[in-house]
Amino acid sequence: MSTRSRASLIGAVAAVAALTLSACGSGGISGGGGDTNFVTGDHGVSTVPQGKRGAAPDLSGKTIDGKTLAVGDYRGKVVVLNFWGSWCGPCRAEAKYFAKVSKEYADKGVQFVGVNTRDTNVTSAVSFEKDAGITYPSLYDPTGKLMLRFRKGTLNPQLIPSTLILDRHGKVAARALEQLDETSLTEMIKPVLAEK
Repeated sequence: MSTRSRASLIGAVAAVAALTLSACGSGGISGGGGDTNFVTGDHGVSTVPQGKRGAAPDLSGKTIDGKTLAVGDYRGKVVVLNFWGSWCGPCRAEAKYFAKVSKEYADKGVQFVGVNTRDTNVTSAVSFEKDAGITYPSLYDPTGKLMLRFRKGTLNPQLIPSTLILDRHGKVAARALEQLDETSLTEMIKPVLAEK
């Protein structure tokens, strides 16, 4: 291999590595242009008032344990959507809080659903959930197709981890583009759960 070819290959590998690292970050990005109707508050959480929310796209498919799941089947409940990957450090750090809060809110009309993305096999995803004590289902989205179903300019998941709160009508009420702890997660859920 020539020196020039080797330099090109190293440059391409570095570019891919930079993109991969930026996809698993601590947030801080706000999405979309134009009149999006959402406001980014403290701690990077964006919210939309009840009358101005857009519906979440169809999110359905196989789970990491091979079952079929459709998020739309949870209409009537508040749904917490967490986009994660077993390869993502912030996802590993927040997983214990998602496991705990999902159990605390299970009898209060809240359903957690994970969306596992960019894991090339389900083995590492299943192991991740077992280690973290996660008992709620996760859709398997190895290529990120489910993430791309959200329209640009909406409260869409833009990086890993991203967390969305859907109201009882399946509309996106809140989004965090950063690692969450127990307090920040419950602060996202409570106002949507209190809505009539």
